[in-house]
Amino acid sequence: MNDLSAIVLAGGKSSRMGQDKTLIPVHGVPLLQLMCNIAASCAETVYVVTPWPERYQHLVLPNCQFIQEVPFTPLDEKKGTQNIADSFSTPGPLVGFAQGLAQVQTEWVLLLACDLPKLRVEVLREWATGLDSVPDEAIAALAHHPKGWEPLCGFYRRRCLPQLLEFINQGGRSFQQWLQQYSVQVLPLSTPEILFNCNTPEDWAVIQQS
Repeated sequence: MNDLSAIVLAGGKSSRMGQDKTLIPVHGVPLLQLMCNIAASCAETVYVVTPWPERYQHLVLPNCQFIQEVPFTPLDEKKGTQNIADSFSTPGPLVGFAQGLAQVQTEWVLLLACDLPKLRVEVLREWATGLDSVPDEAIAALAHHPKGWEPLCGFYRRRCLPQLLEFINQGGRSFQQWLQQYSVQVLPLSTPEILFNCNTPEDWAVIQQS
């Protein structure tokens, strides 16, 4: 879709995996490369937000641009929020998303974690076709589960960036807490297994057997 960009977050420390999970092979393909290929099947431009872009230069990532995730420190109110690259000592997915979102030019952006090996392109494309019918007041379109929203596999409007920066500058780091403040469209999820996270060696073993 020409009116859709994608952001893939690759800033986690992979502490539970014991190695960089973005580089573990899933059926012969490094996980980050797999996720970027999925994103590129839905979006014309894919931004990979990571503190370590040099670590992934050898991967085959067509139509992908790296965004260097930088430390954030709370912004002085007098300085405003124009330069978010000045901002957070405690980065995380919310901060990485904000830094990526600042580069997006399209109305909608697909946000993906780097560890969703069961994700299916056809589901994302089906969701994307329904974005035109999302109410104007909704800042995002996400799947929902008993624990809350699935923030790292869904769609956000670019115009939510000011609200996101305000939340971060107030010390917010939780997607769930931020999303609770706004209207979010629920995406249909007939196959919850596509949201399977690969976080541990046990998870990787499950994927290798599938």
